[in-house]
Amino acid sequence: MIDTNVFQDKKAVYYTLGCKLNFAETSSIGKTLKEAGIRTVRKGEKADICVINTCSVTEVADKKCRQAIHRLSKEHPGAFIVVTGCYAQLKPEQIADIEGVDLVLGAEQKGELINYLGDLKKREHGEAVTTVAKDIRAFSPSCSRGDRTRYFLKVQDGCDYFCSYCTIPFARGRSRNGKIEDLVAQARQSALEGGKEIVLTGVNIGDFGKSTGENFYDLVKALDEVEGIERFRISSIEPNLLTDEIIEYVARSKRFMPHFHIPLQSGCDEVLKLMRRRYDTALFASKIHKIKELIPDAFIGVDVIVGTRGEIPEYFDRAYEFIKSLDVTQLHVFSYSERPGTQALNIDYVVSADEKHRRSQQLLALSEEKTRAFYARHIGKEAVVLMEKSKAGAPMHGFTDNYIRVELPHDDSLDNQLVRVRLGEFNEEGTALKGTILA
Repeated sequence: MIDTNVFQDKKAVYYTLGCKLNFAETSSIGKTLKEAGIRTVRKGEKADICVINTCSVTEVADKKCRQAIHRLSKEHPGAFIVVTGCYAQLKPEQIADIEGVDLVLGAEQKGELINYLGDLKKREHGEAVTTVAKDIRAFSPSCSRGDRTRYFLKVQDGCDYFCSYCTIPFARGRSRNGKIEDLVAQARQSALEGGKEIVLTGVNIGDFGKSTGENFYDLVKALDEVEGIERFRISSIEPNLLTDEIIEYVARSKRFMPHFHIPLQSGCDEVLKLMRRRYDTALFASKIHKIKELIPDAFIGVDVIVGTRGEIPEYFDRAYEFIKSLDVTQLHVFSYSERPGTQALNIDYVVSADEKHRRSQQLLALSEEKTRAFYARHIGKEAVVLMEKSKAGAPMHGFTDNYIRVELPHDDSLDNQLVRVRLGEFNEEGTALKGTILA
């Protein structure tokens, strides 16, 4: 049994890099530490504990993690520094050698971080305690919102796919998940806490059920019956796992929003084969067509990687034209980053950094064009917006059911409230539509 007396009057600062799943897990860690008597630092205070939850999807992510460790070590001198997350799982020795780091925890131990804090005594350089399990089996539940309006419910973790460019199966382990009854209970608790929207998160959520003999469709149906939660969103789902059954259910659902996020990665079949993805462009296009047929106003976000090994100019041009032809709303564009130990390193053709940048900019311009066109189609329409907290005096923002960002004048009473508005023109930054509250 851990002695929580050592934590009384202690303060912690949290820093998260990477995906929504990481943010959800950091929020849960913060909640656990708070229950043990450790409060979050206020502006201008020095922390006793720094928790850094890392990402390792690209070399840039690794670099940002190292920079965050150095920065927090300087900003909070003498603080007990804990590093966890994907980078910690993949490169624990590298992180342990960074000056100031006291504890390195892998994916298996992240959810039990408080049990590893000990007496919070600083270690000397090179003596950081490292606890990383190679075989990651545990599922650590998480449903929290941190400083956000929306809750993030972790339903699944890990991945069995082993795409040629990706280290996630090594960083997060094999696919595993919570039980439907437990996840429903977490959603109900979120409703009791005043939550109105929950985003389902995971690494490969369509693969839900591997460890419990259940399936994602049944999870969706069960969550749809949770009273008090007005909105559910599916964060990201593989196209081959997004069944017509799920699309049809969302189309008639009481609470699941007309909002999909689907990773494409490449719009060229030859590149998809090199990536070892489990679908082709024809299947992807059929999913987009099915969504738009049943839910014409659905928001569809798409992940794309540019400059992967083997993506010759002809393949990129083909991918660009395919993506241009899709009735999607927004592209999340990533430049390929070489990851040690991945099969992609065996592919000879390498795309230069300058060419990756050019391709990325070309797709980002296409994304902006598609998003603005989608927003413009909704000007003059009525919509219900869930408003999010903003800084005093700053405009407030929220999202419609189909994820259009809406701006309203600041009003604290609107925080976490569903507001009916009429959608107006773009704001000055072009990032949202201005709303007018309807009586």
